[in-house]
Amino acid sequence: MTMPFYVPPEQMMKDRAEFARKGIARGRSIVAVEYVDGILLLGENPSGALNKIGEVYDRIGFAGVGKYNEFESLRVAGIRHADLKGYSYARADVTAKGLANAYSQTLGHVFTQEVKPYEVEIMLAEVGQTAADSGLFRVTYDGTLYDERGVGAIGGQDEALREALVEKYEGGASLATVLGWATESFQAVTEREIQVSEWEGAVLDRTLGRRTFRRLAEADFEG
Repeated sequence: MTMPFYVPPEQMMKDRAEFARKGIARGRSIVAVEYVDGILLLGENPSGALNKIGEVYDRIGFAGVGKYNEFESLRVAGIRHADLKGYSYARADVTAKGLANAYSQTLGHVFTQEVKPYEVEIMLAEVGQTAADSGLFRVTYDGTLYDERGVGAIGGQDEALREALVEKYEGGASLATVLGWATESFQAVTEREIQVSEWEGAVLDRTLGRRTFRRLAEADFEG
C-alpha cells in the first residue's frame, strides 16, 4: 500500500498564502476614500472593457484586484445574493457588512478546502444616509475581514497607498479634493504619471437618490 505524501498543515497554509499573495501583487491596487457626499473608489485600469469596480446593490459598490475571472464571479454571486435577500425580505436588509461576511466565509472555505485558493482581494463600500452610517470592508484571499475607517486600499501596494492617503485624509472633504489626494498618492507610490485615460473610478453618492453608484468620466479628473 502506497503511503500518501505528507505535508504539515502549517506548511500547506503558508504555501497557499504565498501563492495567493503573488497573484494579487501582480494586479494594480484600488483605493476607497470617504468624502462629504459619499465614497470614492479609484484604481489604475488601462482596460476600458474589463472593469474592476462595479455596483452590487442600491447603495453598495464592489472593487476587486487579482485574477479577473475569480473576483468577477464573486461580484456576480454577490449581486444574486443581494437581489434574493432584497426580494425575500426588504431592500434595507441588504448591507455591505452582510455581503462581506458571506464573501469572507466563501473565500475562507476555498482557501482551506480547495486545491487552489482564489488569487483575489475585494473591497465592499456602502454609503449611508449620513457619513456615520457608511461602511468600508476589505476581504482578503483567506477570508479575513477588515472594517476600514475613512480610507481603504487593496492590492499589491495597499499598505503604501493607505499610508499615503492617511497622511492627507481629513473628514468632510469634497469629491474633487479626495480625488486629488488619491491620484497624487497613486503617482507617488508608483513613481510615474498616470494618464487620465488609465484611471477607473466610481462614486457612491448619497445625493443621487436610491441608486447611488456613478462611474467617473474623464471630465471628473480634468476638473
